[in-house]
Amino acid sequence: MLKIRVLENHVFSPGKLLITSEYFVLDGALALAVPTKLGQDFYWEEIEDNKSLIFWEALHENISWLHAIIDYDSWTIIETNLPDNAQFILQVLQNVQNLSDQRLQSNSTYRIKTNLQFPGNFGLGSSSTLMNNLAVFAGIDAYLLNEISLGGSGYDIAVAQEKSAILYQNNPRYIEKITFQPKFADELILIHLNQKQNSREGINAFRSREKSISLKNQFSEITKQVLNCEKLNEFSDLMTLHEENLSHFLQVETVKQKYFEDCPSFVKSLGAWGGDFVLASKFGDYKNYFLTKNFHNIFEWKDLID
Repeated sequence: MLKIRVLENHVFSPGKLLITSEYFVLDGALALAVPTKLGQDFYWEEIEDNKSLIFWEALHENISWLHAIIDYDSWTIIETNLPDNAQFILQVLQNVQNLSDQRLQSNSTYRIKTNLQFPGNFGLGSSSTLMNNLAVFAGIDAYLLNEISLGGSGYDIAVAQEKSAILYQNNPRYIEKITFQPKFADELILIHLNQKQNSREGINAFRSREKSISLKNQFSEITKQVLNCEKLNEFSDLMTLHEENLSHFLQVETVKQKYFEDCPSFVKSLGAWGGDFVLASKFGDYKNYFLTKNFHNIFEWKDLID
């Protein structure tokens, strides 16, 4: 008779938004990041049957989109509906096996199911939530798994692990759980730009430019000042300064210059420039303003941020 051991059948990691120090967090600038209410679920069971198989099913908002059967002894894909996606999963699972002394070592069959709770193009951390969930499943270092599988600063892993707003610094890594509930949070809105920005491309572009220690220090200081903001106008000024400084360094126009030049609010990119979410504040008929520009995903702060 087969023996089924349910080792720990569910893990959840929240998504993230980076409020300050995008790009410069890679060089050690102090950054502020917050978790989102939506994230990614991860379910598994282990069946001791000496078969060394992984049955992987990925759901997106509870709708199945990827399935794969992987032999983790020979590392071959036996069956799948999406070969490229399955190949990525296989490569990440190989990294998991190399790092773990608990999982994918015992000639068992694993049934794994994931469920991404937010649209994949939202840029809220579809990959980082998966990395953290796999790390919990396998009892390994999530930062190391993320580094060898994807790269990046690791702030998104920190949010997934801490499930809290955090201050984050890289090289050496510093993480501080904080409470970030601005008095003016009800005045803040988040707008999705209808496209997902490729973070790795943005990182490569950033790293190709000469480093600026003074700018790194400026972004760290802006982060500290954001935490102490009591009024919306102070916060708005800091967001505008942040955008202007980064625009000058990257030699890229701000998202406000590109899409919202006549907007009466500040507009701040959250993460890699050119896609994903932006942060702004309410004004007049703000919903109609963004709708007429064909941006239909508009959220209040409380709807998206945990």
